Amino acid sequence: MAERFEIVEKALLAMLEDKKYATLRDILVTMNPSDVAGLFGGLEEKQIPLMFRLLPKEQAAETFVEMEPEAQELLIQGFSDNELKEVLDELYVDDAADLVEEMPANVVKRILKHADPEMRSSINQILRYPENSAGSIMTTEYVSLRPHMTVGEAILRIRRQGIDKETIYTCYVTEKDRTLTGIVTVKDLLLAEDDEAPIEDIMLTNLIYVTTQTDQEEVARMFSKYNFLALPVVDGENRMVGIVTFDDAMDVMEEEATEDIEIMGGMMPSEKPYIRSSPIDLFKNRIPWLLLLMVSATFTGLIITSFEDALAAQVALTAFIPMLMDTGGNSGSQSSVTVIRALSLDELKFRDLGMVLWKEIRTSLLCGVVLAVCCFVKIWLVDFLLLGNPAITLRVDLVVCMTLAITVVIAKMVGCTLPLVAKRLGFDPAVMASPFITTIVDALSLLVYFMFAKLFLHL
Repeated sequence: MAERFEIVEKALLAMLEDKKYATLRDILVTMNPSDVAGLFGGLEEKQIPLMFRLLPKEQAAETFVEMEPEAQELLIQGFSDNELKEVLDELYVDDAADLVEEMPANVVKRILKHADPEMRSSINQILRYPENSAGSIMTTEYVSLRPHMTVGEAILRIRRQGIDKETIYTCYVTEKDRTLTGIVTVKDLLLAEDDEAPIEDIMLTNLIYVTTQTDQEEVARMFSKYNFLALPVVDGENRMVGIVTFDDAMDVMEEEATEDIEIMGGMMPSEKPYIRSSPIDLFKNRIPWLLLLMVSATFTGLIITSFEDALAAQVALTAFIPMLMDTGGNSGSQSSVTVIRALSLDELKFRDLGMVLWKEIRTSLLCGVVLAVCCFVKIWLVDFLLLGNPAITLRVDLVVCMTLAITVVIAKMVGCTLPLVAKRLGFDPAVMASPFITTIVDALSLLVYFMFAKLFLHL
């Protein structure tokens, strides 16, 4: 599919180069706005306005929403006042609010100047809510009905108002003061046996909703759990103020997943996609974690330095340090990633710490025993018999293998505990992922290693 689209993209760009505008327009009108928006990434700046003006008004607005902020800004600056107003009139309120958040001040001023008063008021309302809250991602365009309306009156109202709403499948039943009392779907209305039946007789009153202050990640989880197409948003007095639609929830899921992956990889979350990030942007996101981990890794160096005499007396111990540290780090990462994923899906709470620890201890014992046995056989067969290393003795082999088993147990306990503690303290559990846990486990594994060495090798 991707290869086919790439071929089509090249053909369309060639048509633009050859100035075959009529043919290009005929093809563009058959394409999905998201695919059309993807074409603009391969255009030169002077070509972007030219191709955009080939699109019909409604498709142009839908394509504009899907475009990258840089291309949007370029177009806005090149729009006439009439063109800008036409695009804004076709945008949904939440998309217009996102646009305002992305643009520089001079562009925002022009957007608000040409937006109609109702949209301008709705945009300002959305922008007042805290960032990453349900209020900041909702739209105020929804169909509201009254409990006393008949089915026929409700259908007529949907026909008259629905064209300007983002979704009409789910309608919200409110009182005059906008208090949310129920929901009803278009399917319920169309299949109702009596057109004169009041809405309050067929509406669903067991409501699931969020407030304007609900975290957007919690909103996304509710979409995943309940398979909603839209979710009502109310204020502190249960008055309906907007809805969050499925497409916005999907954007939140992608954004939160990206943020977690970046943090787990030892980076600050980035506001820009990788393709649009400059080396300076990447440097700013990566250097804080690298500095922190470099400083924390000095503890490992201090431990090795404090046991220099033991290493000098038994040089063979040095060769196994990387293997022990890597295995410990990998073991801790496995547990932390599993727990962080469960936390993000709301499958675990801090109260489950005891259960998680007990499960990870049993798992780590099984993993540790298997790894220790395999390591013992490998050292004895390869390092001692095959390579004939005289420094490798049965005691050295036992010290390495016992350390390996204990390290795996410690690593998995640390890996499963820290994310739960971080969540309890109000931090992002992803902060306690691979780099941070690896540094802690490295230090602990070395302490165990040298303690066993001193105990069994009498160093």
